[in-house]
Amino acid sequence: MEEYFIQSINGPVIKVRGGRALPRMGLVFVGKQKLFGEVVSASGEDSIVQIYEDSGGLSAGEPVYPTYAPMSLQLGPGLIGGIFDGIGRPLGTIERMAGPRIAKGINLQSLDGDRLWEVTVDIKDGDTVFPGQVFARCRESEMTEHRAMVPPGVSGRVEAAKPSGQYTVNEPIARVVGEKGKETPICLSQSWPVRTPRPYKSRRAIDRPLITGQRVIDTLFPVGKGGCAAIPGPFGAGKTVVQHQLAKWSDADIIVYLGCGERGNEMTQVLDEFRELRDPRSGRPLMERTILVANTSNMPVAAREASIYTGMTIAEYYRDMGYHVALMADSTSRWAEALREISGRLEEMPAEESFPAYLPSRLAGFYERAGFTETLSGAEGSVTVIGAVSPQGGDFSEPVTQNTQRFVRCFWALDRSLAYARHFPSINWNSSYSEYYNDMIPWYEENFGKDFNDLRRRVMGLLHEESKLMEIVKLIGSDILPDDQKLVIETAKVFRQGFLQQNAFHKSDTYMTPRNQMAMLRIILHLYDEAHELVSKNIPLRQLTETGIFAVLGKMKFDLGEGDPPEKFMTLVDEAVASVRKSNE
Repeated sequence: MEEYFIQSINGPVIKVRGGRALPRMGLVFVGKQKLFGEVVSASGEDSIVQIYEDSGGLSAGEPVYPTYAPMSLQLGPGLIGGIFDGIGRPLGTIERMAGPRIAKGINLQSLDGDRLWEVTVDIKDGDTVFPGQVFARCRESEMTEHRAMVPPGVSGRVEAAKPSGQYTVNEPIARVVGEKGKETPICLSQSWPVRTPRPYKSRRAIDRPLITGQRVIDTLFPVGKGGCAAIPGPFGAGKTVVQHQLAKWSDADIIVYLGCGERGNEMTQVLDEFRELRDPRSGRPLMERTILVANTSNMPVAAREASIYTGMTIAEYYRDMGYHVALMADSTSRWAEALREISGRLEEMPAEESFPAYLPSRLAGFYERAGFTETLSGAEGSVTVIGAVSPQGGDFSEPVTQNTQRFVRCFWALDRSLAYARHFPSINWNSSYSEYYNDMIPWYEENFGKDFNDLRRRVMGLLHEESKLMEIVKLIGSDILPDDQKLVIETAKVFRQGFLQQNAFHKSDTYMTPRNQMAMLRIILHLYDEAHELVSKNIPLRQLTETGIFAVLGKMKFDLGEGDPPEKFMTLVDEAVASVRKSNE
């Protein structure tokens, strides 16, 4: 057996020598402590390895142990409700073994191999199975049924199938005999290389939105199930708050929250909040459908680079079961910074702002793993990716934001001035866009009403017209404007403060159903239409504003959230307009 040893050390980058180069992308264990590493390049007798742990204490001459297999993740029951590091090790188990600080050289699988699961076996001897077929089920949480699938590439006749009962993730449930007589044991878990996309039967068109309960997103800039959205914004603009809201309230079946280079206190906040939060659909704890992957800013930089693939592989695994999964990546900018640091240590030729030349292809490879698919078993499942981007100084022209914008079709641009004005979500309606909307118009008309497209178009028109008028107001004031233009400004103000602005910490405003969102649109536009008719008859707008109806609709979101019927506010509008008409008769 050939021997390999450390020749030189440069941070997380290790140069290895031996009889021949190690296979690229192969997993290795480095040094006497057997630290996790992955071969990133190979030539002759030299191999370059990036290690996913702190390289402090390593010295030249220590042995390197190859596995000749890619870095893989164990997938199976036990992922839901867990928190894992960037390479898939369970942090809870590490804490019990080593205390509050992660010790080096801990080689753990992501799943608990000793835990027994109550399993219902769906196959019997003599059955023919195919890749992706569900052969056993167990209850992973009260909200999630785990569906054990035949691994990709395995098919044939079933032998030695066990009855329903209690099994660990590593116990064989049956054997599958292939065409050439090759026997493959199948169990509740399977292993998959994280950098390789999991297979599916076909990719479907994105024709329905991910409902989030956030009005500015659901109504103006929706992301489709299976789509990709970017949330760029400067420090303090609210990227993490938006992602927390989507993780809490979106109608995805499974949430994978990826803290990539995130601050440790923010990941702690996620853990504390999610344990207390209740899922709005079932009333159960939110953690019963959530998986957290944490690579905080003080963890090894190479593991940060691997963490997005760990999160994506978990998301694809649950997609293959027929679930709709939402992956929140916070933030891809810190992942790109990890790429830049490792690339620099590898002495690769830098591109713009010292990022590696392959940054666009890596971003494309990540976002392209999202999608709405028909799984190998014939079910439908999706992975929706929502990636935060943290451009330095809020400069959207920097490489990560620009390249991300090339590969996503939904762009929620956060605005520093809106955030400083306490307007959250601080999504700028003039800079943001969604290319998914036109593909989903049939769904919206069926579920939101035939008039939704017209209502949305009118709202967007009023907001854009207000932006133009405000440039005039800044120069000469609003008093000189005619009443019809003042009406645009007043109505747009109701939309901005009463509809687009949403309080994440208010119990009735943090989430709004699509039904109430549509009701708000119709009521506000009904007020605009009635007021416009008054103004066209030369009735001063001031008379209508003095009734207080604009202020009432600005606070309507709180009352609707607490159960007041929309008809109440439609009646208030009609009464206010009627009183103005009567006074002018």
